[in-house]
Amino acid sequence: MTRINVGIIGTGWCGGIRAEVCAASPYVANLHLAEIREARLKEVADKTKPATATMDNRTLLDNQSIDAIIISATPETTHYPMAKESLLAGKHVFLEKPIALELSEADELIALAHSKNLLFTIGYSQRFNPKFAYVKRSIDDGTIGQPVSALVSRHITRNLGNKIGGRIKLSPAAMEATHDIDFVLWCFAPRKPVRVYAQEVRKIMQGTHNVPDCVWIIVTLDDGCVFTIGAGWVLPPAYPNFSSTWIEMVGTEGAIMVDDTHRDVTLNTMKRGIEFPISTMPGERVAHVYAGPMEAETIHFLECVALNRQPLVTAEHARMVMQVYQAADQSAEEGRPVDIPTSPSKVSRPRPADSIKNATADRT
Repeated sequence: MTRINVGIIGTGWCGGIRAEVCAASPYVANLHLAEIREARLKEVADKTKPATATMDNRTLLDNQSIDAIIISATPETTHYPMAKESLLAGKHVFLEKPIALELSEADELIALAHSKNLLFTIGYSQRFNPKFAYVKRSIDDGTIGQPVSALVSRHITRNLGNKIGGRIKLSPAAMEATHDIDFVLWCFAPRKPVRVYAQEVRKIMQGTHNVPDCVWIIVTLDDGCVFTIGAGWVLPPAYPNFSSTWIEMVGTEGAIMVDDTHRDVTLNTMKRGIEFPISTMPGERVAHVYAGPMEAETIHFLECVALNRQPLVTAEHARMVMQVYQAADQSAEEGRPVDIPTSPSKVSRPRPADSIKNATADRT
């Protein structure tokens, strides 16, 4: 078996999960960690026993033995520079979404990966959710025929919304709907998006973080099919614990409805009241098993590097997803439909000013 050496930049929530998966994988010979918070670095290092643990992520890039880098850093302003540095250092790269803040940055990263013959993929973990995978298979094997329309409604709780909205001024379209834009475009492939209309609500988080509470997006594809995605981050903290999603996929020969609202396990205690555990988007470890998609996604990337296979999510697809959510932001701001160009020209949004160099903190 080919074994590889892996570096992880950022060991917050998701980075910590990926570190534990890498530490347990037979594909990984040596694990290397980088995290700017010393206490968190020690916590994850104690669990995973890495070959090295550092507070300077460039130490990983200078390490010639490292084959691949997983970037789980925040804020999202760090994604482009860290991915660029990692690719320039000759490392295969797994980058948490979003791919970048500007389409020009995404184009540069894609071109760089191709020029160096390196794997470059983006973390859209919901593709590894079995329910989502079942929808995709039902289209691919003809069970529901050709997809005609789709609806996905995703909501996360206010504590996560405050966390995300407080660290960077990206919308729910860019940070939450992005998972579902990726998923639906994957299902409808090879169709391409040509027009986007979106409306957003600003009632709760406008005063504190200057970000929308939720957004509803209608996307028209090049063959006339349409899908709708709603995403928000202002659910009350108790229900569900983290994430609630509903999917409707209608095809020419059938339809699939998916309940991913995480109401199937209920815990009721005198101390904390009613809770809905096992309800996070990345998933969580439950004793000897892992419940959720992030473990499978991480293993998939390790296999691709070790066996020289193309990851399921291409960077080019992630760029198309970026075009859609940028168009949604523009549409909501201007109150009109926005066409997506088929040429390399871009639908671009202003770059957030709150950049923090080399930050590697928690992410969602």
